Amino acid sequence: MAFKASILTLYPDMFPGPLGHSLSGRALNQGLWSFETCQIRDYATDKHRSVDDTPAGGGAGMVLRADILAKAIESIAATEDPRPRILMSPRGRPFTQRRAHELAESPGAIIVCGRFEGVDQRVIDARDLEEISVGDYILSGGEAAALTMLDAVIRLIPGVMGNVASAETESFETGLLEHPHFTRPSVFEGMPIPEVLTSGNHKLIHEWRLSEAERLTRERRPDLWHAYVEDDDDVD
Repeated sequence: MAFKASILTLYPDMFPGPLGHSLSGRALNQGLWSFETCQIRDYATDKHRSVDDTPAGGGAGMVLRADILAKAIESIAATEDPRPRILMSPRGRPFTQRRAHELAESPGAIIVCGRFEGVDQRVIDARDLEEISVGDYILSGGEAAALTMLDAVIRLIPGVMGNVASAETESFETGLLEHPHFTRPSVFEGMPIPEVLTSGNHKLIHEWRLSEAERLTRERRPDLWHAYVEDDDDVD
């Protein structure tokens, strides 16, 4: 069964956006994945098609209503639908490469793109929405976050990437950031390609790449480095 993304949004024209190009675009045309959008505003009940209201208890901004969003979810996903229900939210659990692999192996996802100040907590609880964040920053809405998450997932679907081995050495796949890359010309503005990479000695090349990946991870992502060292200790 091909991966299917059902996206609930106030801006359906934002999809597929960049996902209609390059690897994901070709995979879409090949039927390796598909998507549908649901306009949340279609389930509004007043003449103005409003979907939000002021926050209970006061405060700035507006909140997406539980009743309207619940109807939108029900219109696009049956109760027995096995796909995870995801709310793109800055307070969600950080999206990881591991979660991307899990989703790529699933039949798809139901994705709610939040807007305004937030979503009524009752619909999050009642419809069992998994809150996911793509970073420690605030976006105007969940659409850009959903596109980012889907891009990470789609490239992992079998048949999407031509060279599977290239994915296995990318950042986060091994717990480390990726090593530096070089190609022609052999010298650029006085800087040569590291000699080890042109030596033809694959053992030394592997050792150099691993060493560089460890160095970059240690310098730039102490959190990843700590987890990597802990995992290595557990193996020992």
